[in-house]
Order: sequence, then C-alpha cells, then structure tokens
Amino acid sequence: MEELLAGLRAAGEDTRLRLLHLLSRAEFNVSELTQILGQSQPRVSRHLKLMMDAGLLDRFKEGSWVLFRMREEGRGAEIAAAIVAMIPRTDPVLRRDLARVDEILQARREVADEYFGANAKNWDEMRSLHISESQVEDALLNMVGKTKVNSFVDVGTGTGRILELLAPLAKHATGVDASREMLAIARARIAESGLDHIQVRQGDIFSLPFDDDTADLMSVHQVLHFLDNPGGALEEAARVLAPKGRLFIVDFAPHELEFLRDEHAHRRLGLSDVDVRRWCGRAGLSVDEHITLPSPKKDGLTVSLWACSKGVAAS
Repeated sequence: MEELLAGLRAAGEDTRLRLLHLLSRAEFNVSELTQILGQSQPRVSRHLKLMMDAGLLDRFKEGSWVLFRMREEGRGAEIAAAIVAMIPRTDPVLRRDLARVDEILQARREVADEYFGANAKNWDEMRSLHISESQVEDALLNMVGKTKVNSFVDVGTGTGRILELLAPLAKHATGVDASREMLAIARARIAESGLDHIQVRQGDIFSLPFDDDTADLMSVHQVLHFLDNPGGALEEAARVLAPKGRLFIVDFAPHELEFLRDEHAHRRLGLSDVDVRRWCGRAGLSVDEHITLPSPKKDGLTVSLWACSKGVAAS
C-alpha cells in the first residue's frame, strides 16, 4: 500500500504527469525534456528525481548523457503504466508536448539520414576502423550455422554486406533499408555477386514490408545503436519472424566514445546484454547465445553478437 501511495504522490502534479506521459513513449535526456516542456532544467530535474525515488522511472548513463524512461519492470512499472493509461490523450497540453516530441524525433532522423547519405560510399571502410569486420563475420557465420532456410531478411541492410554473406543459406533473401543511397550501393554489390535470389527494398525498420510469421532467418547488424527505440525495432522484427525462426543481432557493447554520437549519429553508446535481453523478452524472443569480440586496439570497440529465437505460439 505504501509503495502505491508513494507512486501516486510522486505523479500527482501537472508537470510530473506530463513527464510520465512523455517517458512512456520514448527516452529523453533532461535537455530534451526542458525543450519539450518549456521549463527550467532545475525544475525538470527535481520532478524527475521525485519520480525516480518513487520507482516510476529508470535513469541510465551513456557517456555524457543521462537518459530517462518510464520503468518497465516491477511494481513501480505497473503503477506508472496504470497512471499513464488514465491520462486523457485529448488534453491540449499533452498534444502540444507530443508535437514538440515529433519535432525532436524528426531532427534526430534528419541528422541520421544526412550522415548515411554522406557516408554511403565509404560505409564499410568506416566500420572497419572500429573492429575487424572479417572477425565479426566469421563469428556470425559460426553462430548461424549451415542450416538452409526458405526466407532471410536483413533489417537495416546498409550496403548489403550481411545480406550477401548469409544469402547462400536462403531460397529468398531480402534487405530492407530506409536510405536510398545505401540501397544503391547494396544493389551494385548484389549485381556483382551473381546471386540472383537477393532483392533490396526501401522500408521503415518499425514497419517492415512483410507479413507476420514469414521470415525463417533475420539479422540486425550494427543498426540498433542508431535508434531511439531499439526495443520497438526488435518487436517489429519478431512480428515478421516465423515460429522457431532465428534472429541474429550484432552491435557494439557499451562504451564511452562520445565522438561516435557527435560525428557519426549514434544515438546509443553501445548496447548492454541486460537491455537486449529485456527488449527481446518483451518481443517474445529468447536469447540463446551471447558472445563478445573485444577490439585489439586499446581504445577500440567491443562487438557483441546475440542469437535469438522465437517460440511457437500456444494454440
């Protein structure tokens, strides 16, 4: 009872209700929240601390950023979700908040799109600066094995390298990416490979152009750290993945290299195993294997690989 009362007291103020509503939709830092609410940073920080202390919010640090989101597990998460469910969506103040959120998210997308367009031609070279791609590819091939499948989908295919790498396992292989520049490189690569069962399509990672339960094999290679909502992307991939299908995630482990955020449009400074397992659990996926590949460079990046699978739905 005391936990419930503490949560209600913490949320029982206009600004804190607005914050809880915002943080139920995405994660933001204090600077972004002050921009959305039009309030001072000390005031916003005080409200966040009150809700943190009551167990309604989670706080995590990524480099110089501190990000907040609504708690997703435990009693505090249940209380927060129940409060958010009762917030009237038609309230004009909340609608203005969401309009500002759209502006911030659009600005983030434009930064990423500009970056991808400018760097499409040397994308593979840039990736190789961080860790040996051949080492990552060998580990991925070893994880995936040699079992043949009917359908393979590479989400966020970029220049199409992973699509090309795993396509020999599949009868049909499709790469999806939002960047036209990236897809132009991928199409050229596919033409040179001689693999005529591969195609690429422009599409949104959060709304993939495939029916439910249709892909036997999927990969998400070095994509999630660019996203505001990696968990949502994995939920969409899980929708497309067939029962007993397998999904392979490749991304950076947590790190402190701020220049990747400032110069290369990274939204997240790596992904933790805890977060990936939590996102997969929410998406109905199980993590069957997790390995890390440390960089030989002193200040290099460690790459993580996760092998996931989708269970069979109960009849």
